[in-house]
Amino acid sequence: GGVSPINAQNRALLDALRKDLADHGVDLPVYWGNRNWAPYLTDTLRGMTLDGHRRIAVLATSAYASYSGCRQYRENLAESLAALAAEGLDVPRVDKLRHYFNHPGFVEPMVDGVLASLADLPEDVRAGAHLAFTTHSIPTSAADASGPVEAHGEGGAYVAEHLDVARLIVEAVRAETGIEHPWQLVYQSRSGAPHIPWLEPDICDHLEALHGEGVPAVVMAPIGFVSDHMEV
Repeated sequence: GGVSPINAQNRALLDALRKDLADHGVDLPVYWGNRNWAPYLTDTLRGMTLDGHRRIAVLATSAYASYSGCRQYRENLAESLAALAAEGLDVPRVDKLRHYFNHPGFVEPMVDGVLASLADLPEDVRAGAHLAFTTHSIPTSAADASGPVEAHGEGGAYVAEHLDVARLIVEAVRAETGIEHPWQLVYQSRSGAPHIPWLEPDICDHLEALHGEGVPAVVMAPIGFVSDHMEV
């Protein structure tokens, strides 16, 4: 039993986008297509094409660079457009929008969450609390392929973008509280063969290490997870 909340949250996102556009006097239709479940991307693009739309802006609800979070979506778009062309349709132009990892609309709620969690801590441990920013681990080879290591450093764009978000949050918390809390980007949910290296440190290992060092409290911010969901 049970159901993933992600589709309901996508519907809520659609409603919010449509309302915001209408409130600003922008007459722009908003559609929704999925990679792995209905409504499927090809069906959505077909409907948009038949509705007469000739230029489409695509927002992937994945904030960071990676194969599954970026390039695979581009492959999916190309495959869908090829399928429509094979049906004899005059395919529209499709532009994928940039990753939104460092957009204020994404970062500021994270800042609010960290501040609220710090405020909930007992006063005698609050100043000494560490921050742990957690995201999904991926193989190090996949991270390095997410964007040039020469430009982004070890871990490619995937790690660099998460570090950027973490620094923005730390700076905002310091500006609000006057305290620069020690912090670390950590990972979770690794899978696959144990001999294949994945991004580390794991969140559990990190928490054990902090406990051993006598750190009194830790606030965890799930910056890599943009929606409640269930993993299979």
